[in-house]
Amino acid sequence: MIAEFSWDQFVFLWEAARWTVLLSVLAFIVGGAAGFVVALMRTSHLQILRTLSAVYIQIIQGTPVLIILFLSFYGLAIYGFKLPPMVAATIAMTIYTSAYLGEIWRGCIEAVPVPQWEASTALAMTRWQQLRYVILPQAVRISLPPTVGFLVQIVKNTSIASIIGLVELTQAGKLVSNATFQPFLVFPIVAAIYFIFCYPLSRFSFALERKFHAHR
Repeated sequence: MIAEFSWDQFVFLWEAARWTVLLSVLAFIVGGAAGFVVALMRTSHLQILRTLSAVYIQIIQGTPVLIILFLSFYGLAIYGFKLPPMVAATIAMTIYTSAYLGEIWRGCIEAVPVPQWEASTALAMTRWQQLRYVILPQAVRISLPPTVGFLVQIVKNTSIASIIGLVELTQAGKLVSNATFQPFLVFPIVAAIYFIFCYPLSRFSFALERKFHAHR
């Protein structure tokens, strides 16, 4: 018997969406910090750092994020580390984010013209001074569109956390759909909420690109 979709269930979906937003923010902030370190390692003068970061990126990018999530939640539990679903999902999304942002930002750093490096070297700048005052400000402008675009991917990929029982937007949609037997009503609403989150990010990316003249 098909039950009626109620206002309370709609509110439940919006409340669950808060966990989607929180997981996305945590993954972007913590994963972004780790990704910045990875990007610096990828552009380092030391071969060992470049090799280690390259291997890390290849392993993570070649592994489905769902497998990383299973290892964080089920794998660590075998060794006595029983993590709450939110913590396990944050760890998995952070690892996933760090590898992709690290590679994106590596490309943006290397996209800065070589004469910029040469000019800063001629001014007797140290490596860190070159990065801080010359390279990174230019790399940031280049990185804005792909970074915000990847943030959209993070928001959508948080849906995998439903597999381990985290009641974020997708899992809430499953629960409401099972209660009402109206998947063709519930899941379009879930999709619309995802769109409400993701579309402004895409527009924000375009606005930042125009502001910082990244298209040049």
